[in-house]
Amino acid sequence: MLAGAALLLWPALLNGYPLVFSDTGAFLAQTVQGWPVWDKPLVYGPLLHGFHWRVTLWPPMAAQGVALSWLLWLTQREVVGVRPARHLLFCAGLAAATAAPWFAATLMPDWLAPALVLALWLLGFAWDRLAGWERAALGLLAMLAMAAHLSHLPLAAALALLALWRGWRPALRCALPLAGALALLLTTNLWAHGRPAVSPYGAVFALARLAADGPAARTIAAHCPKAGWHLCRWAGRLPADSDEFLWAGDGPVWAPRTDGAQPGGPISLAPEAATIVAETLRREPLAVLRAALANAWAQLRLVRVGDTLGKENLEASVARQLALGFPAGEQARFAASLQARGMLRDAAQPFLALHLAALLLGAAGVLLALRDPRRRGFAAWVILAVLVNAAATGALSKPHHRYQARIVWLLPFAALLIPGKGPALPRTPSRQAGTRPGPVRATPSPAPALPRGSAWRGARTGRRCRAAGTA
Repeated sequence: MLAGAALLLWPALLNGYPLVFSDTGAFLAQTVQGWPVWDKPLVYGPLLHGFHWRVTLWPPMAAQGVALSWLLWLTQREVVGVRPARHLLFCAGLAAATAAPWFAATLMPDWLAPALVLALWLLGFAWDRLAGWERAALGLLAMLAMAAHLSHLPLAAALALLALWRGWRPALRCALPLAGALALLLTTNLWAHGRPAVSPYGAVFALARLAADGPAARTIAAHCPKAGWHLCRWAGRLPADSDEFLWAGDGPVWAPRTDGAQPGGPISLAPEAATIVAETLRREPLAVLRAALANAWAQLRLVRVGDTLGKENLEASVARQLALGFPAGEQARFAASLQARGMLRDAAQPFLALHLAALLLGAAGVLLALRDPRRRGFAAWVILAVLVNAAATGALSKPHHRYQARIVWLLPFAALLIPGKGPALPRTPSRQAGTRPGPVRATPSPAPALPRGSAWRGARTGRRCRAAGTA
């Protein structure tokens, strides 16, 4: 598993440093500055701190690789049986031809989306064959994965519903981590923001998406200026891009309010945003649904690695947090990386050439697996995860390549499992937790006393062979 993790983290060696994104700076700020970021759950940042301790970012990246390698190991063990050589071949194939290593090596919660899919499948359908510590570790990992990124909550809910086809017990085992994640979000948001909410200011994101799609813009135009909303100032000229709506310094979110009672920003805008979103859903439910489906379809087709490899905004985010809380040597290592110098995207291009072909072959293989009753369950599980991920990220945010590229590598992985004729190990649960039973062989009964001779030896050998089930 350690060797598999090393294979899955090779982009960091190419870069000379763990891969980061502008949002990585916000997650670092949660513990370096003690800043409760308004749009990020207070989960992934503390997890990073639990491994870096303001010394270096290499340990948290290594932990991500080990966790992912372990999940791949367990999944192989339960579907086709696992051997060290097979595991290394699987990891090497994923590392060479899919996006998996590019997200495992990036300090962002995106790698937790596929990890959540595998963890819930193991909890739901391999429970009897898992050791006690494996069950606990998978449940904790699934709970943290759901809480670390809000798009993982609908993904987990959809998978729990799919688990109902096998009965209420698998669905319950998938739903328990979801309940834990919701409790964790309510608690951390109460502590950080004073509001026991899953997403205290999530209405601002929803408003940005609905305004860019049109329905919320029409609601504002219809109710202004009578409504007296802050956004009435932008009636008829709202940005058509949700990112511009959210992040432009002179845009609707961050511009100072005219009433002077509150400064600009998402926190002051959130109550008004919730009102506008609710009114938009009441006025144009079908238009909202059509826009959501269109965004989901657009997200489903954006599967390339690349939009997380540049140096955009890294100086103001990651470099700043490293300067505030990390040793000078760590700052120098980041500054010397290909990504910080703007060279990683070009250096990565030759290694991304196989991704699209592997994805198409994997998708074809998984669709074919739906015809095989032995592989239909896992194939359907992965397909649903890919579809729901596109719907959750595309409809609730803005379609980006990284949102779908982070999870579609599960299709080639599932396709690699399909050719197996069956598990290498018996599927009956072990009586002792944490142990895997070996092949069952009947104990031969004592041979009766017969005269010595060739006939006697042949008869006894035949009985033993038949009892053992061998030729």
